[in-house]
Amino acid sequence: MHINKEDLNELEFPELLSEIAPFAYSHKTADRIAELRPMEIDEAEMSLKKTSEFLTSFESSNAIPFDEYEDIEAELKLMLIENFRLDNKAFIKIKNITEQIGRLQKFFPAFSETFPNLLAEVKDIEFHREIIDKIDKVFNRFGEVKNEASPILKTLRTEIQHAKKAIQENFNKSLTTYADVLEDIRETIIDDQRVLAVKSGFKKRVPGRVLGISKTGSITYIQPENVVKHYFKLRENEDEEKKEIDKILRKLTTEIAEFQPWLEEYQKYIFNLDLTRAKAKFAEKINGVLPKINRHKTLRLKEAFHPLLWLRNTAENKKIYPQTLTLTEHNRIICISGPNAGGKSITLKTVGLLQLMIQSGILVPVHPKSEMFFFEKIMTDIGDNQSIENHLSTYSSRLKKMSGIIREADANTLLLIDEFGTGSDPELGGALAESFLEFFYDKKSFAIITTHYTNIKLVVEQLPNAENAAMLFDENSLEPLYKLEVGQAGSSFTFEVAEKNKIPRFIIRNARAKVEKDVVNLDKTIVKLQQEKFEVEKLKSNLTEQKESVEDKRDNLQKLNEQLQQKLYNFQKLYEEEHRKLQFGNKIEAFITSYINGKSRKDVVKDFVKILEQEKFRKLGSDKDESKKLQVIKRKITQQLKKVEVKEKIEETNTKLEEKRKSERAVWLKPGQRVRITGSTSVGTIEKISKNKVVVNYGTFKTTIDADELERI
Repeated sequence: MHINKEDLNELEFPELLSEIAPFAYSHKTADRIAELRPMEIDEAEMSLKKTSEFLTSFESSNAIPFDEYEDIEAELKLMLIENFRLDNKAFIKIKNITEQIGRLQKFFPAFSETFPNLLAEVKDIEFHREIIDKIDKVFNRFGEVKNEASPILKTLRTEIQHAKKAIQENFNKSLTTYADVLEDIRETIIDDQRVLAVKSGFKKRVPGRVLGISKTGSITYIQPENVVKHYFKLRENEDEEKKEIDKILRKLTTEIAEFQPWLEEYQKYIFNLDLTRAKAKFAEKINGVLPKINRHKTLRLKEAFHPLLWLRNTAENKKIYPQTLTLTEHNRIICISGPNAGGKSITLKTVGLLQLMIQSGILVPVHPKSEMFFFEKIMTDIGDNQSIENHLSTYSSRLKKMSGIIREADANTLLLIDEFGTGSDPELGGALAESFLEFFYDKKSFAIITTHYTNIKLVVEQLPNAENAAMLFDENSLEPLYKLEVGQAGSSFTFEVAEKNKIPRFIIRNARAKVEKDVVNLDKTIVKLQQEKFEVEKLKSNLTEQKESVEDKRDNLQKLNEQLQQKLYNFQKLYEEEHRKLQFGNKIEAFITSYINGKSRKDVVKDFVKILEQEKFRKLGSDKDESKKLQVIKRKITQQLKKVEVKEKIEETNTKLEEKRKSERAVWLKPGQRVRITGSTSVGTIEKISKNKVVVNYGTFKTTIDADELERI
């Protein structure tokens, strides 16, 4: 991809990289971040996927085991020098990096569905456990050479301990033996050796080595004779220990040097993972996501934020306004008009910076359903390029830059030009700008431009693959709304803004009189249409919300009504059944009473049998009625089968689609997956799954919802 350093600076890309660099563990990785530039689409897309996967680990319990490290680039070069010896710290650094590789190779396969691209990067690295084993054989956990590193070293250190113990014991004896000739301080340290502080007048009474005399000469410092031989033995053993350690480390350096190619691969991988992590941490800070990457020329930015403005405004608790726009082959040019300080330039910079980010493998702060594609060139003209040294005016410098843009622009170029045509006579400059625009249009370049010129707005209106847009402005309060409205040209609100800034009204009236009536009327018409469209959009949004609310209430009332009707029917049936049983019970009670009062058993049985026959007849009649009803219903169903045949096919298709969605959902529905509720913009992370219920963690709160209502990010 081609982009000049000047264009990078205009889009504030170096400032963005400086925000990412502090997240790197290594200063070398931070330097690499500062040098990031747009790359080819395949390389950038892979980088984006890995960054997105790393980002998910921050939002779930599956934290990637990647910690701070010290690079071993210097050690990798030094170990190849013949007979060179690495120091203790170098070996510990080599061990730590090797252990990181081992942990990562063990971690990623356990979460292969969550981190497929990060797994693919690490799984082909050849891990050598023996590097760790060889270093552990020599060093303890404090980075010190073990006694067991060699038999000779173990023997030497045993003798050193014995010598130190003997020195301690013999010196303490001397303190007691010569206590009467010692000064009050009794002893001191000279050249890391304990010595007796002997009164100079009695120094001949203490055999040993004289190591010094006090400034006044009253004290002589003597190492007792019974300590001297042990001291020389200690020094001899310590010298031998140093030689043995040097020998052990030289041997270990030679052994580790055999793994230099693999260690170099470990170092390269760790640097790359550090870079990926830094970009993921920055994405977490700005709510960056991976939009859909198109191979065809379609750019749909939805709720896109300028990342640096996001950081500044968030720190100052200020509101920031997102922008939504679309560029396709059938809508290549957007011309933004509107008043100054309304957000036109920020919109240009937002699109340009987001494009640089995505092509450099950096996640962008947009709605997850946004789409982006890659340009081969991004060319800008946003800043004031006046040069005192080159004696160039603003207009001359802009023309010089426009000349370069004209030479380079093609169908794979994104142009971002602020104040298109400004800097010269309005009519002549406007005509030249009109020619520039037609040239870019014929070249099929993609462009977002801003202008105050009416003729440019009119030309855009006539071009089928270009579109006007406006930064909305409240006509009543004369405050910018910072919202981009695509599809209409905007007014500059020249006189209105002047009046708000306390320009005397007689001057404004005089100015209005000097302007052609048609131009003023056109500007007023644009203002009125813009305001009316804004009100219509607001009303439309409110009506949509109210309609959805009414439909929800209607559905709830209908469900409630159906439930009440069913309950009423059940109560009615229960009442009839209970009433019939009560009547039958009363008849039985009458039989018992009559039998007690003397009625013959034969007559009672005879009457009881009559009741049984009546109940039998009623039951059979009821069954026949039910049978007739069923036959009628069956006939009706048969008649309607043909009518509902199409409906059944539709339902069958819907069922199959739902089963397919369930099968797909079963693949990705698991803890750690980033999801959102269908129709919502808030992104959360699955924390727990119980049957068809899912607990989604939004960071500040959790919610439980049906799995059917979730969609994957």
